[in-house]
Amino acid sequence: MASVKNLKKDINYTLGDIIEECYVWELLNPKEDTKKSQGLIDEAIVVFDELIDKLHAKNIENKRAHFKGISADLETKAKALVAKVNAL
Repeated sequence: MASVKNLKKDINYTLGDIIEECYVWELLNPKEDTKKSQGLIDEAIVVFDELIDKLHAKNIENKRAHFKGISADLETKAKALVAKVNAL
């Protein structure tokens, strides 16, 4: 991990791409119900908030391990969200 700044960018870009993919799906499927895609967007926003809160946590003893954990958490949650987007 190069820096906290890059981790913030990774979180923002990854979850932003997932949200964008939900909007693209809505545009390509205008006759479909958008409740599922809107639910995924809401879920991505919640994940974003959780990860940013973890990132800004104070009193961390081992910062390197903490940030690697956040990065791993981002990867697992992003994969789960992408799987849900693909299932739409």
